[in-house]
Amino acid sequence: MYVLAYTRQPLDEQIYDYKLAYSMHLAYSTDKIHFQALNHNSGVLFAKAVENVEDGTLKAKSLCNPYLFHLADDSFGVVAIRTAADGGPDEESKGHVLLFKSPDLLHYEEIGLIDLKSDVFVADVICYYDSEEGRYVIHWCDEEGNYYRNFSRDLLELDSITAPEKADPFVVEPVSTDIEGAVPRNLIKVSDSVGERLVKKLTVPDNIKIEVPETIYVSSPEDLKTVKAKALYSDGTEDFKAVDWNLDEVDWNVPGSYKITGTVHQDKYKFPIAENRADPCIIKWKDKYYFIATNDTDGNRTLYIREADTIPGLLEAEEILLLDNKTYEHIGNFLWAPEFHVINGELYIFFAASLHEFFYIEAHVMKLRSGGNPACAADWSEPRRVVRRDGSELCEAGKVISLDMTCFKIQGEYYVVWSQRQFLPVDQGAWLYIAKLNPEKPWQLLTDPVVICKPEFGWENNHVFVVEGAYALITDDKLFVTYSGALVDATYSVGLMIAEKDADLLNPDNWTKINYPLLTSSSIPGEFGPGHNSYVIDEQGTIWNIYHARPGVDGPRSSGIRRVHFDIDGYPRLNLPEEKDLNPQLATVTTELIVQ
Repeated sequence: MYVLAYTRQPLDEQIYDYKLAYSMHLAYSTDKIHFQALNHNSGVLFAKAVENVEDGTLKAKSLCNPYLFHLADDSFGVVAIRTAADGGPDEESKGHVLLFKSPDLLHYEEIGLIDLKSDVFVADVICYYDSEEGRYVIHWCDEEGNYYRNFSRDLLELDSITAPEKADPFVVEPVSTDIEGAVPRNLIKVSDSVGERLVKKLTVPDNIKIEVPETIYVSSPEDLKTVKAKALYSDGTEDFKAVDWNLDEVDWNVPGSYKITGTVHQDKYKFPIAENRADPCIIKWKDKYYFIATNDTDGNRTLYIREADTIPGLLEAEEILLLDNKTYEHIGNFLWAPEFHVINGELYIFFAASLHEFFYIEAHVMKLRSGGNPACAADWSEPRRVVRRDGSELCEAGKVISLDMTCFKIQGEYYVVWSQRQFLPVDQGAWLYIAKLNPEKPWQLLTDPVVICKPEFGWENNHVFVVEGAYALITDDKLFVTYSGALVDATYSVGLMIAEKDADLLNPDNWTKINYPLLTSSSIPGEFGPGHNSYVIDEQGTIWNIYHARPGVDGPRSSGIRRVHFDIDGYPRLNLPEEKDLNPQLATVTTELIVQ
């Protein structure tokens, strides 16, 4: 298999502008003629922003002319020219090229800038390992068309690079492709295992088969409900689904054999499920489901709740006013991003509220009284501001804001993750913080806040430097935290951070951030700027992703819901549409029912 590295031509700023286009994209081919874009023709490798030491702000960076090559140990390297965010010359990268390492073309480590020991802007660069000489060759040219080369025995040791020497020109073999907007760079051959893994991870799988037992032995309809169909997918993954059986011909009082037909069950949700509702959250509490979200209809001045016996029932459920900005003196303006969380068996809502203007937004918590009805406003306590472990303000009002606080329990302890943005004395952008939470006082931290994520990639700082909207998804062996980045417009996207379940979560080094987003405007046709998602598990054990997106580039933020699939590594996949989740042509199944 062959893999093509490329960048893209920027499009409209709401569609695919320069911070997205100037990243490395990948496509694959089996014949070097026909190419299929990976990751929805979106970037997989972004240059990191640079932090300004004097004030902590970030300067966005992009890349151009990425060149993919094999390292001596059969892993992969990428050299590229680091540019300013808009693709223009980057003064800090003068005389340097940017180096990345990857074991599989999915996970990347930015090694840093290679000093070519020349005070000129680099116009183009390639790199390869010379096995006969046992060294790497960095071949490059400047803007005047002068060609040079440097050598290194160990490319990953950035100070091991020799001084440049003049060299003959090089030519990157041209590649032709009809991928939209593609600016092809270079093509390399990869092993079948690497190529197949790329395809499985960076394309959307299809439902290719449904399996049910040939014979089912039961004694009652209740027994039959435990039997599920196995859905198989083109990437080798699977999912188990309920079946709606036709039992009209079955006499449960007469033991024997019956041939029955069923339809694999699939709850279908047409986007949007709720217009003008952003940052949505659903919870199951005491056998009922509840929906809450930011209300964009009135400028985020109220919070409404819906109650139903099932998740589908929430779509038509009555909206009941839960909180407004007039009831309490300390909440006089915005109400943002409400989330349900259960702490020590009690139900809470975490949300952001402001006393005055935007610059006074702070994380708040309110509690449902014991035995109370979540759909009754009077059963909720007065909201309390979240404070530090010593009781002091989490943020300095008017200078720093806190929002999008989420909560989860792991290894017997409660944690909160939230977005925090310093505006004064300088705007640092919004960063993600983590701390342990006091379960007896869920408005108080138990530890000092720790930064675990900054908007360093182009897709995170597109139009604004913001990471926010975190939410935890815990599996048998991993803690996943999805979050959203960029401006809340059509370029809003969902990213992923990962930690081991037994790791020290207060150590930033124990978190791994995926370089590219999981969900973007290119993931699902007609859904723009997806983000600020949460998760809920239904009565069948199915995990659902609840998110907002826009039904058009300029459409209103509106809520959607889609089943969470898990890929070959057990990582959440948020972009599996209904028709790929369950092939309608495979939905009808038959079996022999043995009534005992």
